[in-house]
Amino acid sequence: MHAQIKFMSENTPPKKNLPKIILAIVVIGGSLLGYQKYQYATTHEDTDNAQVEANFVPILPRMAGFVNQIYVKDYDHVKKGQLLVEIDTEEGKLALSELEVDFKQAQIEVENAKANLKNLEKGITAQQAQVKTAEFLKNKSERDHQRNINLAKAQAITNQQIIDSKDAIDLASIKYFGSLDELISTKSKKAILESVLHRSENTVKMKDIKIAQQKLKLNYAKIYAPNEGRIGKKAVEVGQFIQVSQPLMTIIDDTQFWVVANFKETQVKKLKPGMLAEIKIDAFPDQKIMGRITAISESTGAKTSMLPPDNSSGNFVKVTQRVPVKIEIQDAVKYKEILRAGLSLEVSIPLK
Repeated sequence: MHAQIKFMSENTPPKKNLPKIILAIVVIGGSLLGYQKYQYATTHEDTDNAQVEANFVPILPRMAGFVNQIYVKDYDHVKKGQLLVEIDTEEGKLALSELEVDFKQAQIEVENAKANLKNLEKGITAQQAQVKTAEFLKNKSERDHQRNINLAKAQAITNQQIIDSKDAIDLASIKYFGSLDELISTKSKKAILESVLHRSENTVKMKDIKIAQQKLKLNYAKIYAPNEGRIGKKAVEVGQFIQVSQPLMTIIDDTQFWVVANFKETQVKKLKPGMLAEIKIDAFPDQKIMGRITAISESTGAKTSMLPPDNSSGNFVKVTQRVPVKIEIQDAVKYKEILRAGLSLEVSIPLK
């Protein structure tokens, strides 16, 4: 028994060596971890300045009016072509009826203008006949007078007959030139009536266009979803009067998602389009998502901001800039239920 106890005491390490053993384990473990970190850092470019992006489609009315009905609620999922909002159209329908009455009145004015022009053309035809008749009588009186002159030389007629034939020429000339002046005056009126007709026809076309515009506006009374997605918080209620282009709600297109990762300017030189990317969403850290770089911005994020920095003012503090990198999510449809625009991410780009 004593021999067994002695044997165990000789092979059992003293307690004073335990701290050294623990320290050695910590050093070895730290060295391995540090090596792994170093190796990872030399073969990857990481950033936690990244988020999910999507297309935001604002819903803007194209006509003003009171809201009759709203067919969606906050954060509803909508399909393309789904009815979202309906605007009251009673005033618009009355305006359309008024335009249609004006259109019919304009058509009547066109018919009147055509009738006036047709009557004038008939008058011109009649006057042309009168001019030809007057011209014939004028020529006949001139021939008669010449014949009478010849007869007078032969003393076959009296001097009074010569005078009467000369008066007949003057009378025929007055009638001829008078009818000719009337014809010219009537023809000048034709241009005026043709102008009135063209103006009336243009008025009809203009009123027809206004009717088409009003009908188009009435079609705008029903607002449909331009694409599939999920709406945010709506900014419209039933009975509210809305103006043209007033934001009512926004549809987040959930058929397309991508990632914008803002890498430091010292990291971008190693990145190229086509490189794979490992994506980890903060909200779902267990999901491993893969992506691929599709584009690298030509400018830093600060330069495209609303108030870009101006270092020429002299108030200069050097800050490491960030360059946006667009990453396409592979199998995005597979992760559709967990992807949300604006979610924070960690992105790692393997360099080898």
